[in-house]
Amino acid sequence: MRAIEITQPGAPDVLRLCDRPIPVPQSGELLIKVHAAGVNRPDLLQRTGNYPVPPGASDLPGLEVAGEIIDGDFANSGFKKGDMVCALVQGGGYAEYCTVPYQQCLPIPKGLTPVEAASLPETFFTVWSNVFDRAHLSASETLLVQGGTSGIGVTAIQLATALGHRVFATAGSDEKCRACEALGAERGINYRTEDFVEVVKEATNRKGVDVILDMVGGDYVAREISCLADDGRLVFIALLGGGKATVNMGPVLIRRLTITGSTLRPRPVAFKAAIAAKLRKHVWPLIEAGKIKPVIYQTFPLEQAAQAHALMETSTHIGKIMLTV
Repeated sequence: MRAIEITQPGAPDVLRLCDRPIPVPQSGELLIKVHAAGVNRPDLLQRTGNYPVPPGASDLPGLEVAGEIIDGDFANSGFKKGDMVCALVQGGGYAEYCTVPYQQCLPIPKGLTPVEAASLPETFFTVWSNVFDRAHLSASETLLVQGGTSGIGVTAIQLATALGHRVFATAGSDEKCRACEALGAERGINYRTEDFVEVVKEATNRKGVDVILDMVGGDYVAREISCLADDGRLVFIALLGGGKATVNMGPVLIRRLTITGSTLRPRPVAFKAAIAAKLRKHVWPLIEAGKIKPVIYQTFPLEQAAQAHALMETSTHIGKIMLTV
């Protein structure tokens, strides 16, 4: 099969088209003929040598795919040969074929193309796990999304809005702020020209937000603490602004704040299976009803994976960057 491999840590041009053996599905796994794969920030980190591959995972990049099941262990899977699915994978998505535990597969939502479906797993698993399972966003609580036009951002805005929450989002331009609002955010905040703390405080009658989904870290942390409501939760999924911060821990004690975070890739199959079940029950109906829509910025053929990575590094995109196979 054709695949994209990382020849050495480095810039996008270290991604090369190669020939690899078609992977053989093991017990509990399905073999998918890949139609499309998503490009995500962890792929870039892996390419630069900053995101180690978990033991036993493919060294090929790619954490989400959509395509046709052509072989595998179908017992108890609920799937059959020929089914079209999208899936969260531990690696190996940038290829013509990919294996995946059946528990991490979901049927392609009705009305979606394989490219649209392949844009869902990585961001929807991540957002559900962190915003709803870990940070427990519930009832009439409010959410601030840092980086609202990223793949994670467009997912978090739409999902929280569809479930009835007030959402605020930061972005790096007025155009991107308007895009956040078009997706359902009550207010897009231009972090280059506005103070997100003051905007949020004003919009919430000085209360602050209940949950912040952050992929920045660094010097954002102290400001985010001041932006949280009492009993608020700050959850990290990346540290693009740096892994160190100097903060006053007094408000954490006095206002009962929670600071947490997680990574998804190394978690066991059972953990991901539980998320998949919740997505199928609570989110897939919203997608099929048109209340949540995939946001595809640009699509590249598999052999142009380097160009796709270069585009993501510019941070000019709104939504997902995809590969077609």
